[in-house]
Amino acid sequence: MKDTWNTVTALSTGQYKEKGSRFISYLYPVGNEEEIKELLTRIRKEHHAARHHCYAWRLGEEEIRSRANDDGEPSSTAGKPILGQLISHDLTHVLLVVVRYFGGTLLGVSGLINAYREAAADAIRNAVIETRNIEYRFQIRCSYNELNAVMQIIRNENYTLRESDLTEKCRILFSVRRSEVTRAEALFGPLNGVTFARL
Repeated sequence: MKDTWNTVTALSTGQYKEKGSRFISYLYPVGNEEEIKELLTRIRKEHHAARHHCYAWRLGEEEIRSRANDDGEPSSTAGKPILGQLISHDLTHVLLVVVRYFGGTLLGVSGLINAYREAAADAIRNAVIETRNIEYRFQIRCSYNELNAVMQIIRNENYTLRESDLTEKCRILFSVRRSEVTRAEALFGPLNGVTFARL
């Protein structure tokens, strides 16, 4: 069961040149489609003189959504090879944009595919890639009598404590790596007076 995902920690850039055309690539970490739209708007403003602003993005951890855009290049010659690089490096929560300044010489279909692929690959080569865990969140409600037992399990198993409200009725939020969910349910299930629920 896959319980990790890969992303980049910060913006990285790359480039590729072919027959006078210059391809500049930008790889961003992103959280949602709204952020993607803002970044695309910013790049189009910064590179307003460029002929094409082609891109691909992937979002999600378990179920991954993606999109590719050729921005006026012949169908599947730009967005698809960019997306192919994201897929082959298993990256998600990322946007990869390749800006093209036309050099006056047509590259042909295979030339375009190669140029966009190489520009995308260069940005990925220059990126710091981070592997993160797929985590599920849980909530526990218990009285002070059960609190020590609950906290001991969380500490012993190295679960990530997210939030705790230790008023009259204790409420604890924590997250568990996907592959350890069944074990967590087995550990907390038998505790009397403990309400254990996945969020």
